[in-house]
Amino acid sequence: MLTSIITRIVAFCTGRPWQVIILALLLALGTGAYAVKRFAIHTDIDDLISQDLPWSQRAQQYAKRFPQRGILVVLDAPTPELADQAAAKLTAALQARRDRFRSVSQPGAGSFFEQNGLLFLSVDELKQAMDGLTRANDLLGTLAADPSLRGALDALSLAVMGVQRREIQLDDLARPMTMAADTIGAALAGRPASFSWRVLASGKPAERADLQRLIQVEPILDFGALQPGRAATETIDEVAAQLDLAKTDQARIRQTGRVPIDDDELATIRQNLGVTAAVSLCAVTIILWLALRWFRLIFAVVVSLLAGLSVSLAMGLLLVGALNVISVAFFVLFVGLGVDFGLQFSVRYRAERHECADLRGALRRAATKAGVPLALAAAATAVGFASFLPTAYRGLSELGQIAGMGMLIAFLTSITLLPALLQVLKPPSETRPVGFKALAPLDRFLMRNRVPIVIGTFFTVGIASPLLFFLPFDFDPNHMRSPETRSIATYLELRTDPQAGANAIEVVLPNLSAANAEAGRLAQLTQVAQTRTLSSFVPDAQDDKLKLIRDAARAIDSSLNPGELEPEPSDKDTIEALTGTVESLSKVTGNRQGVGADAARRLAGLLTRLATSDASIRERATQAFVPSLRLALDRLRSGLKAQRISIDTIPSELARKWVTSDGSARVEVLPKGDPNDTETLRSFVQAVLAIEPNATGPAVQLFEAANTVVRSFVQAGFFAFGAIAVLLLIALRRISDVLLTLVPLLIAGAATLELCVVLRLPLNFANIIALPLLLGVGVAFKIYYVLAWRAGKTELLQSSLTRAVVFSAMTTATAFGSLWLSSHPGTSSMGKLMALALVCTMLAAVLFQPALMGPPRNAAPPR
Repeated sequence: MLTSIITRIVAFCTGRPWQVIILALLLALGTGAYAVKRFAIHTDIDDLISQDLPWSQRAQQYAKRFPQRGILVVLDAPTPELADQAAAKLTAALQARRDRFRSVSQPGAGSFFEQNGLLFLSVDELKQAMDGLTRANDLLGTLAADPSLRGALDALSLAVMGVQRREIQLDDLARPMTMAADTIGAALAGRPASFSWRVLASGKPAERADLQRLIQVEPILDFGALQPGRAATETIDEVAAQLDLAKTDQARIRQTGRVPIDDDELATIRQNLGVTAAVSLCAVTIILWLALRWFRLIFAVVVSLLAGLSVSLAMGLLLVGALNVISVAFFVLFVGLGVDFGLQFSVRYRAERHECADLRGALRRAATKAGVPLALAAAATAVGFASFLPTAYRGLSELGQIAGMGMLIAFLTSITLLPALLQVLKPPSETRPVGFKALAPLDRFLMRNRVPIVIGTFFTVGIASPLLFFLPFDFDPNHMRSPETRSIATYLELRTDPQAGANAIEVVLPNLSAANAEAGRLAQLTQVAQTRTLSSFVPDAQDDKLKLIRDAARAIDSSLNPGELEPEPSDKDTIEALTGTVESLSKVTGNRQGVGADAARRLAGLLTRLATSDASIRERATQAFVPSLRLALDRLRSGLKAQRISIDTIPSELARKWVTSDGSARVEVLPKGDPNDTETLRSFVQAVLAIEPNATGPAVQLFEAANTVVRSFVQAGFFAFGAIAVLLLIALRRISDVLLTLVPLLIAGAATLELCVVLRLPLNFANIIALPLLLGVGVAFKIYYVLAWRAGKTELLQSSLTRAVVFSAMTTATAFGSLWLSSHPGTSSMGKLMALALVCTMLAAVLFQPALMGPPRNAAPPR
């Protein structure tokens, strides 16, 4: 009955070709206009998983209680002082832009931390720092009374006098003299120069955290735009450029966070989409020429394919609203799979046209012989994609909706529009048989050696099966994003620091007391580096620390806060100070050897050059030393006024990030070890969830998303395999024939996954869609062979069927392989695994299945 229906459809379309063509083109143009108008891509990877899952709902509830800012501005500068200055300028400027930002804040900054920062040191560290301040009383007095380049030089001369009086060693001054020489050398060379008094006082090189400032920004998003946050991120760049932070403070500004990452992700996908689509279409056209040889045939197949694509895309957007980072692969997927139906029908038509001179008669005969295999293949492919509809993997579920429907549309265009176009275009007759006569020796070899081939295949795949236990799954979605984009590169850099919290776990408790108790329990885990609550901002041993600070403040108060300041030095005064310092350095070095003497000689030489240089160069050196000096003195004065901290005195803006208005408190748990290592992250999450099963946060979301995807594929695999088996049983009516179709499919699937281990190609959220592709395409190819074998066909490798299958596989592999060229890692991994799966599927269909089937039950009667 199905054969009769398809034959009648083809006969009707070839009898009224122009009406069918016009109607199809109008439908394609209308749906194309709708698709262009409604086209959208949703790039939030978190939405690839169903939001109804318990762990996802916990994440949503946490986000409501503790809202996360959409943009994180990362500012780097060569010194802590410049970083502070630049961050303060940028924060103030962004806060003024109420048209773009709801809120702008700088964590860890402000008067609270400036005044009380010393309390967060340990008692030993604070005692050492305060003793150092007391010993440097005279130097502080000199700098505070004359905060200029002259005062800095006088302080250095005072330290040199200490060497002469043998109070200190010259080598003790090697580090400050080297720092000063580096700064002056940069000023003389015209390079950006800056001197950090804070680094000098710390006695150790600055760490990344000392030179980096973070600004949290909550943008106003424009959801009417394709990139909702682009206006906000561009405004941040514009404001930074207007402030000229790169020049005035030598600051580098970068952005990361959900908003910039999503926008950059979309830009990358759009950039690669056009390239991959163009490469795919060109390659498919070339392979179509090799398969069909006639331009009219190729033109008809391409037009039919594009019409089906237009209708499928419009229907898909109508169903799901917007594509996601996985379903966006539908374009290449449709070209790669949809062309199979047109190619199979056209090759069958060529074979029939060789035997039947009448064009319309050849089209009807092609429909009679190829219609049922095509319909069954389309149904099986659609079932393979539909298997993901009931799963929680929303990203692939949406692709299943679009692609499954698209396969049916591609089949319909192949038996309606394609025959009508061929009837109008009238391709020439076929003078030679269509097939691969050159494969006759291989055909005979497969039949003669079918038993060793089947056993050898089973043995090879079976002995490699232990590799499946080592099949990797990369559950980090950030590995699917392009590291070349600024936002991702910045994020990947930040997450290397466990303190940044990029892979933290969050636990919400009813109150702060419960949060503190849970933090203590979790801190005992070997996988946990640190736990933090609001109480972490209340330092311990405050009595001892406050006494140390107040004693030091009293000891240096008169020096740090002089009653009268020296007048601003003139350029002549600065030259005299430079000359005097050079004399002091020369006198103290003499014939001495060592790092201190070498540093002193180098500094003396540079100071001499600075004294004889142009006044503008001395001004440049002044700007490198003096502003940071005054800022350091102000910070020191503020820090010596530290006050006792309690939960009640913590600023409300900071407290709101840790405790909600109803008293709920959060615990932040940080991992120990490399946060980029998936095994480390998995062990960390499992250990914390064992104690606190209601935990959430980035690390838990990554872990649970991976589990959800794996479960979805297991469910979808069983559903698809069962549904396809039932479909085949209904169509073929023999269990043995169903097994002849499914066993090569299982062999291809196992071989694909085993090769993934060998080639170190991990599965991920994106490329795992190759597995339903393997089911759909694999079943389609094998159905063609089983039905031909049931019809009594022999010498299958030489037939037009193998020609159609091989070139269909080539077009599909080329289409998917074009994704491999993408600079987007997720898209590229799709192309790699799809191409690998398709090669295994084709080899199983062309080489293994004929050997497995053997001679047909009913050989075709001689012609």
